[in-house]
Amino acid sequence: MLLKPLSILLLFSLLSANCSNLFVYLGFEANRNYIAKELCINRDKPEMHCNGKCYLMKKLKQAQEKEEKQERSSQKVQIQDAVVFQKLVCTSPVKHLRPSRAAEIPFALPRHSAAIFHPPKEN
Repeated sequence: MLLKPLSILLLFSLLSANCSNLFVYLGFEANRNYIAKELCINRDKPEMHCNGKCYLMKKLKQAQEKEEKQERSSQKVQIQDAVVFQKLVCTSPVKHLRPSRAAEIPFALPRHSAAIFHPPKEN
């Protein structure tokens, strides 16, 4: 029951983090008349036909800089997490054993090697 709304909320939050430019553009479209009349830098120059696009570009640039700043800070945190500040001591639960010497078995050929090694007999 609670799992479905929670999954939708998490999905929306993940998408909203990656689509900040989309939200800036949607906000611009929703308030286009107000931005063109009140916030536009070129509102005194109607021949430029800016209609608030300068304000949109300014906000998009701010959103991009904010994303880059957040990305740099997250990378910095990841690098700091990767650095180990304490000395690591590794101990083995098994005691070190001396290598045992293999028992040397003397190798000797059989005394009657001629009986074993001979060419095959022809029939």
